Amino acid sequence: MSIVVNVDVMMAKRKMSSQELAEKIGITQANLSILKTGKAKAVRFSTLEAICKALDCQPGDILEYKD
Repeated sequence: MSIVVNVDVMMAKRKMSSQELAEKIGITQANLSILKTGKAKAVRFSTLEAICKALDCQPGDILEYKD
């Protein structure tokens, strides 16, 4: 089982760069990269909320469960 992070998919749909998203949500590009590659061990709800607000999407658009 695994959780897939689809931030890059939503960024592409919204035509937003990593730098732009990182600035909007208040994290470094390095931390955003860790999140995008699925190497993050956890995501704060406040960060998830900021991502959803910046990308105008729902948490389910960002996180996906795959068996």
